Amino acid sequence: MQIAVIGLSHRTAPIEIREKVSIPEHQVAETLRKLRTCPNVEECALLSTCNRLEIYAVLRDSEYGVREIIRFLAETKGVSLPMLHPHIFVLLHQDAVMHLMRVASGLESLILGEGQVLAQVKATHTLAQQAKSVDRVLNQVFKTTITASKRVRAETEIGTGAVSVSSAAVELALSKQGSLADQRCLVVGAGKMGELLVRHLLAKGARQIVVLNRSLERAAQLVEQFGLQLLVGNLEDLCNRVVSADLVFTCSSTVEPLLTSEKLVQLLRRDQGLMIFDIAVPRNVASDVNDLPGVQVFNVDHLKQVVEENMAYRHSMICQAEGILQQEMDKFLEWWRSLEAVPTINCLRQKVETIREQELEKALSRLGTEFGEKHQGVIDSLTRAIVNKILHDPIVQLRAQRDAEARRRTLQALQLLFNLDPLSNALSTQRPDTD
Repeated sequence: MQIAVIGLSHRTAPIEIREKVSIPEHQVAETLRKLRTCPNVEECALLSTCNRLEIYAVLRDSEYGVREIIRFLAETKGVSLPMLHPHIFVLLHQDAVMHLMRVASGLESLILGEGQVLAQVKATHTLAQQAKSVDRVLNQVFKTTITASKRVRAETEIGTGAVSVSSAAVELALSKQGSLADQRCLVVGAGKMGELLVRHLLAKGARQIVVLNRSLERAAQLVEQFGLQLLVGNLEDLCNRVVSADLVFTCSSTVEPLLTSEKLVQLLRRDQGLMIFDIAVPRNVASDVNDLPGVQVFNVDHLKQVVEENMAYRHSMICQAEGILQQEMDKFLEWWRSLEAVPTINCLRQKVETIREQELEKALSRLGTEFGEKHQGVIDSLTRAIVNKILHDPIVQLRAQRDAEARRRTLQALQLLFNLDPLSNALSTQRPDTD
């Protein structure tokens, strides 16, 4: 059994590749269910954001399991293996766990210390639980990851001044214009990133903001929250509104581009200066829009220059964060090593429980039928409590042993003394020990 992460990110793949394999939230559950049908995949979870697509899995055989997942991803998204392979990265076991902790802590984000990614990791875990594609191992991986990330953000200043992709787009716009006070801003999309865009625009001095969204209900929430102008309409409204704006920010969850050169070329004035910041993946703006006179289009990959300006200042925080992550990794590895004892513990529990039930049945038969059900229940509870108390200390001490060789010797002694066969027991029962 091996933990693995198979994926691609802004570090390994350009946006043209990332948008091809992007999986929207409403498709995650079905994707996970199909992925679980791969012969070597025991557990799986899927993290899909604008900057990464990563599949976390527990594999029966790591070599074959990795191949199955890469092939599955290629076939599901209609991408050829030769196109996908150069951009895929694979990490195994503790490297995979450490990678997820780094991702959740913002150390692998385009914007160092990005706060939004922790919520995305939590949502990844929740979706996987709802799809019943995670069990004991990945549940523990995500539990460790969330704890580690919270510690990083509480005990370091990694989040101080750190920005999301949304605020990086606003910072880039500010650096290009000098001031946002007189700029007519259009935000296309009223989801989480749209809300963050509006929040950062207001913080940076923007006063003319229009939100365009297909859903009136969601857009109305932003209007109530921030007191903005509101438009809700079709794509024709979008194009007409774009040409009357100075700055356009797009973050709509659509598959096909909303803005193309063909739609805009007849509407734009030749002397018009227009900047479009497309932070959606897949992109909302077709690449040919950048060829129009007076139009500049920036996508998520252009935000790297914002990152580079802040990297030197935050370097010391990375070292602090990595120290915290290593502490949490050590705790996880202790838990992982303790799993070696689980089959023997389960076998011991089952053997002792079988003896308890047999002896209880003999005792109750001798007491006769006049012995009431209430008294039988009391004796049953009494015997269970005795067994649990006797087994408690040995099991706790066994799990607590850090030395792998000492634990192995103890397990062998326990198996010999109680005549246990953990392998046979594991084949006959599916229920793990979770105490």
